[in-house]
Amino acid sequence: MKIIHKIKDMVEFSENFRKDGKIIGFVPTMGYFHEGHISLMREAKKTCDIVIVSIFVNPIHFGKNEDFNTYPRDLSRDLKMIENLSVDAVFNPEVKEMYPDPEGLFTFVDIEGSLTKTLEGKSRTGHFKGVTTVVAKLFNIVVPHKAYFGQKDAQQCAVIKKMVKDLNINIEIIICPTIRESDGLAMSSRNTYLSAKERKTAPVLFKTLQMAHHMIELGEKDPKVILNEMKKRISKHHLISIDYISIVNPETIEPVNEISGKVLIALAIKLGKTRLIDNIAIQ
Repeated sequence: MKIIHKIKDMVEFSENFRKDGKIIGFVPTMGYFHEGHISLMREAKKTCDIVIVSIFVNPIHFGKNEDFNTYPRDLSRDLKMIENLSVDAVFNPEVKEMYPDPEGLFTFVDIEGSLTKTLEGKSRTGHFKGVTTVVAKLFNIVVPHKAYFGQKDAQQCAVIKKMVKDLNINIEIIICPTIRESDGLAMSSRNTYLSAKERKTAPVLFKTLQMAHHMIELGEKDPKVILNEMKKRISKHHLISIDYISIVNPETIEPVNEISGKVLIALAIKLGKTRLIDNIAIQ
């Protein structure tokens, strides 16, 4: 496993394998790995000759009062976790390597419209502008054939698919299932922020999503009825404050007026000081 810190070295590494006709799979991450990240790497290894993983905590998709400075980082821990996964390279650039202009002036990739202005986009102004910019940069540096993302970040997945389509980027985007703890909590690096009491409360997110799924299975078609029941269930827990709960079209991320076809039920909450998101897609 090769550890690469410089863009020029990463470009050269990928170019050599592409010249040899190798299929490159790419897993972009912010590190502090859990089983969700590992599952993406395993999936990439199934269908690609070469697997490249990036570890980069991207400052431009964190808001002013968000957790960029405290986001968990431990490169040696991460490398040890994946040493037996046959990952071929880890790209771990410094911030100044990715954004060298000391004045902070550089080109952004920005998707306009409801896709980036609802849910996470509404709660975290400028978030997706930072996401699309860094992912576009990483795609240009690594030049993979396939890139792997987790369903837990469903809106981010939709945004990246849109970017790839609109900018004619020749990369296949593969979305892999959310990996959960045994009690249903979606795995996330931010789960490490939770106190013991908060961690005990956290599974209510998935249980509430399951309740909504069951209501749909029983024939409920009115999103307002389902959302009201979800809010009532979550509001019973005084440690939780709701950011949003919404039922949307999974491709446009626009709210639906009736349950029909495929829908995405998504929520974001604050549990203590920790912000958590989760979702389920329902046909």
